Amino acid sequence: MLCWYALNRQKNLPFLYCCTVLYFDGWIDTLTVTIKQTGLAVCFSSEDFHTGYVGNWQYPFSQLSYEKVGRMNTKFVEEAESFLEQHPEIREFDLLLPDINAVFRGKRVQRKKLISIYKKGLYFPASVFAMDVTGETMEETGLGFKSGDQDIPCYPVPGTLKVVPWQKERGQLLLRMHEPDGSPFLGNPREVLQSVCNKLSEFGWKAMVAVEIEFYLVDPKRRPGQPPRPVFSSLTGQRETEGQLYSLSSLDTHELFLKDISEAAIIQNIPADTALAELAPGQFEVNLHHVPDAVLACDHAVLLKRIIRSAAQNHKVEATFMPKPYPDQPGNGMHVHMSLLDKKGQNVFQGIDASGSPELKHAVEGIRSVMTESMLVCAPHANSYHRFQSGSYAPVNMSWGYNNRTVSLRIPANNGPDMRIEHRLAGADANPYLLVSTLLAGLHYGLITKTEPPAPVEGNAYLQTDTELPLTWEQAKNHFDHAKILPKYFGKEFCQLFSNLKLGEQTRFMSTIAPLEYDWYLKTV
Repeated sequence: MLCWYALNRQKNLPFLYCCTVLYFDGWIDTLTVTIKQTGLAVCFSSEDFHTGYVGNWQYPFSQLSYEKVGRMNTKFVEEAESFLEQHPEIREFDLLLPDINAVFRGKRVQRKKLISIYKKGLYFPASVFAMDVTGETMEETGLGFKSGDQDIPCYPVPGTLKVVPWQKERGQLLLRMHEPDGSPFLGNPREVLQSVCNKLSEFGWKAMVAVEIEFYLVDPKRRPGQPPRPVFSSLTGQRETEGQLYSLSSLDTHELFLKDISEAAIIQNIPADTALAELAPGQFEVNLHHVPDAVLACDHAVLLKRIIRSAAQNHKVEATFMPKPYPDQPGNGMHVHMSLLDKKGQNVFQGIDASGSPELKHAVEGIRSVMTESMLVCAPHANSYHRFQSGSYAPVNMSWGYNNRTVSLRIPANNGPDMRIEHRLAGADANPYLLVSTLLAGLHYGLITKTEPPAPVEGNAYLQTDTELPLTWEQAKNHFDHAKILPKYFGKEFCQLFSNLKLGEQTRFMSTIAPLEYDWYLKTV
């Protein structure tokens, strides 16, 4: 219901008015109303521009057109006002919009623009969601020249306005893209995840999610095309040549870097609670604490990667999440832990013993059911497939098991309320929003179909071979294109967009001749 409205006349005939409508629930609609001819009193209802709210007002006109400019809750405007009051030192803001590859695209604006962005939003080209990892627009998506490279409105994500601790006088803000009618933009992976979460909520379920991310520290000094090199040790002055899992000395070597990550995460309310050294030299893992909000968990993941990269740069090294930077060392993975809460907040996966509930097993089989068609999400780039090697702690099949790190779906040792599934298949280059969307879609599908998984694997799962899991980039795209389950959760339009984007990436990648091809073929064939 309308609380009040305001019309601000901006030009002479034809009359152009800016109409602001405030509802009792605190929401604001901002419209541009054009009155072409006066003289006839008609009744105009707010239902015409926002379904579900009724409020009528009269104004003498015979023809009008209007365009919805934005819709924002007044409490979120207060969020911006409060932030500016508390941080008078902040002079500019990074506006962050993660694309389909979870690469941040954005703008940097001055302090004076922030309130306007909260009230009216701002525009980004839809082609942001047509970019490959290098920033090239893939015309195969239809979001480039074919659509006129249209601008689409974006609005702040509530609760993401934060200080940037590694930059002086700067803040940051996550954005969401919307269609002009206010509906979520079809190409935004964050909105795909939200739609999957909505399907879970229809049954009273809420996902508890935590993400773990592996990365390497490498020397930033290298020529184009040259392999990366490990960083120098601050203790020995030599390049690191070996790593030890859970090594405290490795943590000590990079103590200041890891401290900067921890402090930045605290300032930005990102629950990064554990850091550990991995198997390879200069490889680390940072774990995020679980939260009962899958979208928020993925916000944490993409923002943590930004923190890690920025902290590394400040220490004159480079952090890489490339899934396989070294051919003879373990790759970088992105592990997702998830459980399911019912309406009472109880863990649906908890059973009477360490084997968990029947729902746990149904969820496992549901995730296994989408594993082949979602491989393009778990391993979205050419380099992703170098990671899958036997004995490398990267799974190579669709196995599952209890307390077993050689499987794709691991049930960590637990028989209490922390009973959960750990998905270990994806690389650190995966988009967290799409990855978690895939897992929750499979989880939901399994709980609905109530199918049983095969027996859990005991011992070394690398010894078990199956031919179902695609282990090349091209095979993965083919399986995604023929998916039966994921389109029901992602939407056919998004699946087509994602497929077309990857087609463009693959075509572009395969058009390049690798140096090894000259070494092998130039003089021999």
